[in-house]
Amino acid sequence: MSTETINKDILRGGQFLVKETQCEDVFTPEDFTEEQQMMKEAVKEFNDREIIPHKPRFEAKDYALTEECMRKAGELGFLGVSVPEAYGGMDMGFVSTMLVCDYISSGTGSFSTAFGAHTGIGTMPITLYGTEEQKKKYVPKLATGEWFGAYCLTEPGAGSDANSGKTTASLSEDGKSYKINGQKMWISNAGFCSLMIVFARIEDDKNITGFIVENDASNGITMGEEEHKLGIRASSTRQVFFNDTVVPVENMLAGRGEGFKIAMNALNVGRIKLAAACLDSQRRILSTAVNYANERKQFKTPIADFGAIKVKLAEMATSAYVGESASYRAAKNIEDRIAIRQAEGNTHQEAELKGVEEYAIECSILKVAVSEDVQNAADEGIQIFGGMGFSEETPMEAAWRDARIARIYEGTNEINRMLCVGMLVKKAMKGHLDLLGPATAVANELMGVPSFDTPDYSELFAEEKGIIKKLKKIFLMVAGSAAQKYGAELEQHQQLLIAAADILIEIYMAESAILRTEKNVKRFGEEAQSVQIAMSKLYLYHSVDIIEEKGKESIISFAEGDEQKMMLMGLKRFTKYVNYPDIVDLRNEIAEKVKAENGYCF
Repeated sequence: MSTETINKDILRGGQFLVKETQCEDVFTPEDFTEEQQMMKEAVKEFNDREIIPHKPRFEAKDYALTEECMRKAGELGFLGVSVPEAYGGMDMGFVSTMLVCDYISSGTGSFSTAFGAHTGIGTMPITLYGTEEQKKKYVPKLATGEWFGAYCLTEPGAGSDANSGKTTASLSEDGKSYKINGQKMWISNAGFCSLMIVFARIEDDKNITGFIVENDASNGITMGEEEHKLGIRASSTRQVFFNDTVVPVENMLAGRGEGFKIAMNALNVGRIKLAAACLDSQRRILSTAVNYANERKQFKTPIADFGAIKVKLAEMATSAYVGESASYRAAKNIEDRIAIRQAEGNTHQEAELKGVEEYAIECSILKVAVSEDVQNAADEGIQIFGGMGFSEETPMEAAWRDARIARIYEGTNEINRMLCVGMLVKKAMKGHLDLLGPATAVANELMGVPSFDTPDYSELFAEEKGIIKKLKKIFLMVAGSAAQKYGAELEQHQQLLIAAADILIEIYMAESAILRTEKNVKRFGEEAQSVQIAMSKLYLYHSVDIIEEKGKESIISFAEGDEQKMMLMGLKRFTKYVNYPDIVDLRNEIAEKVKAENGYCF
């Protein structure tokens, strides 16, 4: 594919809101290459052999087992999937790194956290920001699992406000080293890491600076005891204390004061990878629940045959399908954007950084949506198991506990909701995205006389795609009017931003599922995709409800009088179906399929 073709077909970050995407232009899990399918099978086999059978040991806080499994993952090359070949990695594309993260993460949250912390925030800052000398010295050891990495950002007084850390770095008199002093907390992999990416402030700098610090107890580094946590119990999590820890000046990462930029860009990648890490957990939770529901009989009937259970199975399957659709759509956009930049002459580092940064909005959307879906799936899994679900003897309670951290990792979901809308507005202000034009068009449409013609909805998804277009108008109506009213002070209206974010999230997730299914109907036929069609329609139906509620909440919060009336009428018009789908029928069709296949089968 030429750069010109890629540029033409691929939307910029956030543009999904104002431009129509053709189904042929989205990547789906059905598009995995033969190499990616082989990698997927290898990772699943590793998970089934090394992780799943030892789940009780992970739950019993066997930290040594987590380290041992990490070493085995390193020997098989799984820790170096995204690392360039020059530094001992496999140099596979962004989609492949997502795929590995997806299928390796579902055995237990303990291993998933260790894997994510090492391959992401433990290794990536060096591959993306390190000098050639730093990369040659450290990355090959991290790629093979000879060494493990950790990431020291969070402090007792600095959580979501990452740039407010108090840890200091003071230059020595001879100018050859820095002395680091301070305290970090919630450090994943601390108990067995070989090096840490440490963030500290030099003098009164506005922004923090990143350093590569080798873990050496004789160099003023001490650890707190292992934290006892609700979930991810065998993930090593400790406080780390630095007392005059000497770090050579050549171990500064990027430039002075650039630590905040490193932290923010690492979080962008971390967010989409976290979404991936929740996907196979959802599939396994559903499969375990279906298995149990097919075997468990009450009133001489398998509980899977009861309508109350079918609702749960159908909704769980739908969430997993939609999460996959959106995650791999965004992953391929990032991969293609990286390819564009490399074709334009960017280095690997520049291309990857800018490629991910371009889709920071989508990364935040996915982080929120999929982390909440996996928690809901685990919750419903417990409910399907009934009293047994509450017992440690069954896998659901551990899945529920492990899922809970995902809404806090990589910036809380509240922060990410506000970020995705804030980043969208900033993109528009920089001229990277035209929001004003489409928002003005919607405002003019509201002032005009509505059309009473009934559109032709005979083609598959014709009405659903029409509704998606109207849902985008709701976001533009709400966000455009709010931005006009509050200007730069919009970010102070957090409840409004969060409601707007929920509208944005639902649009992206629902559209991704419909585009995936439409693409596959064209390839495999409507009959072969009937359940996927049902899931896409079911999810959109729920999205319309959520958007109607959040839109109303938003409009009432900032609009008054005639403006409020007009916008509420617009909201009603834009959330109206001509032909409402039969939700009960859709759920039954989905549930019957997963019952027959005894698990997630899409």
